[in-house]
Amino acid sequence: MESLLKQFEAKAPEIVFEWNDAPTGAQGWMVINSLRGGAAGGGTRMRIGLDKNEVLSLAKTMEIKFAVAGPAIGGAKSGINFDPADPRKLEVLDRWYKALMPILKSYYGTGGDLNIDEIREVIPITEKYGLEHPQEGVFVGHFKPDAAARKKIIQQLREGVSKVLSDPFYSPDVSRGYVVADMITGWGVSEALKSYYQLWHEGASLKGKRVIIQGWGNVAAAAAYYLAQEEAVIVGIIDRVGGLISDTGLGFEEIRTLFNTKDHNALASADMMSYKEVNRKIWDIPADIFVPAAASRLLGPDEMSRMSVGGVQAVSCGANVPFADKEIFYGPRAEYADHHFSILPDFIANCGMARTFAYLMQPDVSLADADIFGDVSRTIHTALEDIHSIHPDKKLMLKASFEHIVSKLS
Repeated sequence: MESLLKQFEAKAPEIVFEWNDAPTGAQGWMVINSLRGGAAGGGTRMRIGLDKNEVLSLAKTMEIKFAVAGPAIGGAKSGINFDPADPRKLEVLDRWYKALMPILKSYYGTGGDLNIDEIREVIPITEKYGLEHPQEGVFVGHFKPDAAARKKIIQQLREGVSKVLSDPFYSPDVSRGYVVADMITGWGVSEALKSYYQLWHEGASLKGKRVIIQGWGNVAAAAAYYLAQEEAVIVGIIDRVGGLISDTGLGFEEIRTLFNTKDHNALASADMMSYKEVNRKIWDIPADIFVPAAASRLLGPDEMSRMSVGGVQAVSCGANVPFADKEIFYGPRAEYADHHFSILPDFIANCGMARTFAYLMQPDVSLADADIFGDVSRTIHTALEDIHSIHPDKKLMLKASFEHIVSKLS
């Protein structure tokens, strides 16, 4: 496995696009790891301190994710080193997508990611420059549809990703207009845990499982919502602005309220503890499950060793590459986690949005909430079922998953 991963990591990406924004000093990179299948896909993120290596590592992660979620294309990613709270954010994004437009129209499909909203930012800006949908490059480069099929795919993508959820089972509040893109990745993170307990714990449920959540953006909050719906108990939330700890646990209604009262992508509560205080306490709480769903590469040995003592069994990776290693995939911290927990890999657990795009590119699919979400559930369950068939042990699951998936790309 190590040899396969090292080869995959070391192989130079096919295309690297570098951009400097003169008015603001923002820097951007688009990395296409390969044009496998004639196209590549991966979202756009923005944060202070982002660099080319982060984008490169995420592009390679996306290639592995597509081997799970489909379609059979290459991995890519876009990233901008800029403060997403800066009032000039939309101006920066506008100039970024204008510069990328020839690539987006030909063989690269993008979407939202960290601090970038698919529905409210990516789609309006790219439409302004003549892109029919941010995934246009994928179906042009990979599927090569005729005019009639292309029209239908665009319609399905436009309607499906931004579809307002009408089924109260999938929406924390149907009156608030939550859309598929708001919820689907967090749904997958929760469903991965559901499948894990079914497969590796002989049909056990999530009921009563104690959960720590890292982050409170769409992925983290949606994962918490669906886990609470399965009667798991949220005992701690740590976000960049603070957090909450409850020894008895936050129930479904409390989690739903916290979801509905988010301050954009931040936790908001009158009872919120300071970040310093919650960070000092949360890693020692007795728990069964940890969901890292904030930024990449945050998890170090201190947090992991303390959670291991606290009884954490499973880690469902809502964040891409959550372990603070310099290696792209499997460094010493990822290996430590793999020896101490059951790691549900990011390329399986958080593939919900990638899978939704793949589903909506198929001909004549149903756009019912249950069918879109059900397709993600089946994809994740099948991927974990494949891993379980070759690796029924609860430890070293991440290594086994990499070995299984990367061998398909070799």
